[in-house]
Amino acid sequence: MAKFATIEAVLIADDPSTFVTRELDKLDLRFGGIEGDRHFGVTAKADSRQPMYPRGTEIMNRRQLSIVSVEELQGIAERLGVAEIKPEWLGANIVVSGVPELTKLPVGIRIMLPSGGGLVCEGENEPCTGPGKQIANHYGNKELTHQFVKLAQKMRGIVAYVERPGELKVGDQVEIQI
Repeated sequence: MAKFATIEAVLIADDPSTFVTRELDKLDLRFGGIEGDRHFGVTAKADSRQPMYPRGTEIMNRRQLSIVSVEELQGIAERLGVAEIKPEWLGANIVVSGVPELTKLPVGIRIMLPSGGGLVCEGENEPCTGPGKQIANHYGNKELTHQFVKLAQKMRGIVAYVERPGELKVGDQVEIQI
């Protein structure tokens, strides 16, 4: 079974001082993700998400890309009672539409790009206070920091890694193989 999604935006976190992303016209996805992005690399250092390894241990980078859906961003905004949640505030790299329950996609599904590239879903991107602070700062309401962590559960999007390099641009249709 397959679902299809439309690419609404592609973004990069290339400012070392922040995780906030900025829009591009296209992404050249490589083994390791997006060259120049803060999450680029075939390997990464273990952190609090991998408690089975000592912090700083070199491990496979399964969080090369952050993917969110327009529908879930709207849902989070509604839950928080704000006008909008911008994908760049969450550090998102890819924004899709047509997948209202993106975060619920199972680990291991593949997202096939029209260029021949492919991504593998590594599961939910858990909400954290970093994006919450961005939202709180934008709306001038500190309470939104922790409300985001609570109210964005199961709606925050997914993380993925590049299985096969390829180009991705706004307007592309991708196939989600389930």
